[in-house]
Amino acid sequence: MSWTPCSPSTWSTLVLAVSVPPGALDCWVFLSCLEVLQRIEGCCDRAQIDSNIAHTVGLWSYATEKLKSLGYLCGLVSEKGPDSEDLNRTVDLLAGLGAERPETANTAQSPYKKLKEALSSVEAFEKHYLDLSHATIEMYTSIGRIRSAKLVGKDLAEFYMRKKSPQKAESYLQGALKNYLAEGWALPITHTRKQLAECQKHLGQIENYLQTSSLLAGDHHLTEEERTYFCQEILNFASRQTDSPGHKVVLPMHSFAHLRDLRFTPSNAVVHVGGVLSVEITVCSQMPIPVRLEQITISVHFSIEKNSYRKTAEWLTKHKTSNGIINFPVETLPFPASQNSFPALELYEMFERSPSDNSLNTTGIICKNVHMLLRRQESSAALDSPPGVALEDGAHVLKCGDVTLEPGANTITFRTQAKEPGTYTLRQLCASAGPVCFVLPHLYPLAQYDVYSQEPQLHVEPLADSLLAGIPQKVKFTVTTGHYTVKNGDSLQLSNVEAMLILCHAENRAVIYSNTREKASEASLRVQSSDKVTSISLPAAPAYHMIEFELEVLSLPSAPATGGESSTLGVTEAQRKHKDTQKAGHCMATTDHKVSIECPWSIYSTVIALTFCMPFRTTHALLSSGTRKYIQVCIQNLSELDFHLSDSALVDLGGSADLQLLPLNLESQQHICSQQSVFFVWELTWTREPPPSLHARFSVGFRPASQERLTVSLKPYTYEFQVENFFTLYDVRAEILPPAGAELCRTGSLCALEVSITRLSDLLEVDRDEALTESEEHFSTKLMYEVVDNSSNWAVCGKSSGVISMPVVPQATHRVHMEVMPLFAGYLPLPDVRLFKYLPHHSAHSSQLDADSWIENDSLSVDKHVDDQLDSSSVKSRGSVHSAASSEHKGLPMPRLQALPSGQVFNSSTGMQILVIPSKDDHVLEVSVT
Repeated sequence: MSWTPCSPSTWSTLVLAVSVPPGALDCWVFLSCLEVLQRIEGCCDRAQIDSNIAHTVGLWSYATEKLKSLGYLCGLVSEKGPDSEDLNRTVDLLAGLGAERPETANTAQSPYKKLKEALSSVEAFEKHYLDLSHATIEMYTSIGRIRSAKLVGKDLAEFYMRKKSPQKAESYLQGALKNYLAEGWALPITHTRKQLAECQKHLGQIENYLQTSSLLAGDHHLTEEERTYFCQEILNFASRQTDSPGHKVVLPMHSFAHLRDLRFTPSNAVVHVGGVLSVEITVCSQMPIPVRLEQITISVHFSIEKNSYRKTAEWLTKHKTSNGIINFPVETLPFPASQNSFPALELYEMFERSPSDNSLNTTGIICKNVHMLLRRQESSAALDSPPGVALEDGAHVLKCGDVTLEPGANTITFRTQAKEPGTYTLRQLCASAGPVCFVLPHLYPLAQYDVYSQEPQLHVEPLADSLLAGIPQKVKFTVTTGHYTVKNGDSLQLSNVEAMLILCHAENRAVIYSNTREKASEASLRVQSSDKVTSISLPAAPAYHMIEFELEVLSLPSAPATGGESSTLGVTEAQRKHKDTQKAGHCMATTDHKVSIECPWSIYSTVIALTFCMPFRTTHALLSSGTRKYIQVCIQNLSELDFHLSDSALVDLGGSADLQLLPLNLESQQHICSQQSVFFVWELTWTREPPPSLHARFSVGFRPASQERLTVSLKPYTYEFQVENFFTLYDVRAEILPPAGAELCRTGSLCALEVSITRLSDLLEVDRDEALTESEEHFSTKLMYEVVDNSSNWAVCGKSSGVISMPVVPQATHRVHMEVMPLFAGYLPLPDVRLFKYLPHHSAHSSQLDADSWIENDSLSVDKHVDDQLDSSSVKSRGSVHSAASSEHKGLPMPRLQALPSGQVFNSSTGMQILVIPSKDDHVLEVSVT
């Protein structure tokens, strides 16, 4: 049956229901495409044709595809040429073409003549097919349809491979592969790589073929049989003997295996010189079968920093990670612009309507961001061929031989012994199988380990947060041997301190640890002490180990001598350093004991300072009850421990035979808790006149409540102080009487205040001063009294102060009357009555002025050198105002006030209260409760 191609004008109406031989339809399509293109060329000029390439290039591509199909069908593409069956098929197709139409019979390059000529011989077919393919590629490229151009080029590469011209096919396959890689098309990439591998194998490009084979062996889009084939190709080449034994084929590792993580042991990646460090890596093989490797190596870069003196063990430990694990990111196959990295499609509906009746002609979908999705990648580098990888050849290499990588995760351990201090950086991972080397050129994140050389060190620290003086405290000694080897007979020589004891026990033991804190051994510790030196014999220990042992030390407790009321605690030795530390609102005294230690590895002595905190804060006070005197000592426990106190004693250091100290504490033992106080009281009696001062020492035994059994007898705690002013010169008594005819005082009513000042002793040495005057009968002194109510319960009416001349005679009494008004109801304390010595001014003019004139002037001078404790309230009241210096009396000499020391005035009214009832006409009742 013959067939004749129809005219293109009848395509839209003709429906063929006849069977045609193979290739007939391809011939019809080929002729139809070329006839359409020929008609377009006949009616358009070259400019119009070039501007409409985007619309006609599809016909050129379609014609090229059909011509290729005819060539494969007729055997025109095979290496041996067409056989008899192919020739018969070609004859049938040519016969089916029939005669050429008259209108094209005289045309030299008509579609009919081109098809007939192309099917007539192998050479003619190759010429016409190549012309059409190159023209199509050029047109696609000119309009920017690179992917379509590469697709035609891929077909052209298949043609060259069938023609046994792989050198011509390689460039087209590389171009197509690069385009697929840029756009992230996984399946076309795999298919094109298979074609490229075949091409490279024919060309004898061993390295390129092995690289492509490694990519295909790890490609999961292939079947297991295909992956195994390409993997076996690599192994077969690796097992062959090459002509040049030193030649290495270096391939990138990302297609062969993936480095997942790395682990250092020790975990901080710090090791001393001579120490052993292990590096464990996890490698995930992407090969489908086990791969036996001759060795896996890691090249290491060694460096010594300028500030390597800082690289001590402590510094390195603080500045290194503790887990020792470094995770590496997964290296994806070289898809620099995968589909996931492109922006999302922006699709919109498109409608075309007829301009005449607005009917819908066409509808479709348009992508508005096509320029972002189809960007040209021609200028990028070759994506399937990574940059050249060079093998590092350094002096420092970690090796592990005869390794078999199973598919999936594999653990490989390297061990190395550090020889030189510095920083070692892991740079390159290499897996070798014969001449084939799979290389990971750079390890990132950075993986480093440090090797240090350490000097021997001695470190002494207390086991508790703070050392307390007076009780045994444990101190930890740590000897870091460093590069020094401790031998039998080596010892530490400690200089003894007078106020600190090193306690020796037979059960003292030393523990030896390795550099990784693993217990190596334990030995007894021998401690020998003499008057000046304490010798500690060290057990033998290798280099880069630690020797730890504990000793008990005891600092002798005492407090400094003081003359007045003291709140300071310290030690008496002048060579010690006192430091006051504010702790919980109290002064915490500390003492530093400096100990010099001679070590066997150095010619220089090591000086350490141990700081001891005094557990107690001690104060004393002189108390009076009339002429009777008492000394009170207060001990406050500032530590966190509880103590038992016993055998308290107070001794007169002056050795006065007339003085007797009578203790008033009945309990021989007392318990003092943390942050609490205990008081001790003694009464002082004299057989004769009291001395001007007393220098005393207080001592008390103590032991911690938590340590019932101590092997060491503790020294008692001592406190020295000095007190003065044992004489009670005056007794002051105040009394408030209700108004006449009333039984009780009422608020707002004037009440009588009577102040009695009584001299208790005869003339003493302390009375001899400027205020003392002599008469024929007796001596007298001038005193100033002042009534002050700091609690604002009373209003003093009239003058609240005055100057009196007091006879220095026992039981001489002076009474002062004044009026006060209660401001509140309730039991009110009496106002305070204060006494001052009234001293004249050092001027002759002072004798011309009467004392009462000073009172009227309301201006007095207070001797600040004597009265340091006098506040402004002692010289100010509601009735009069005193000032130290008044500009209103610059021309007048100002008298001076001197406060009587504590103990010389006894106020009998201290603590007394009087009941005040509210007034009857008060609308608001105010009651004072004290």
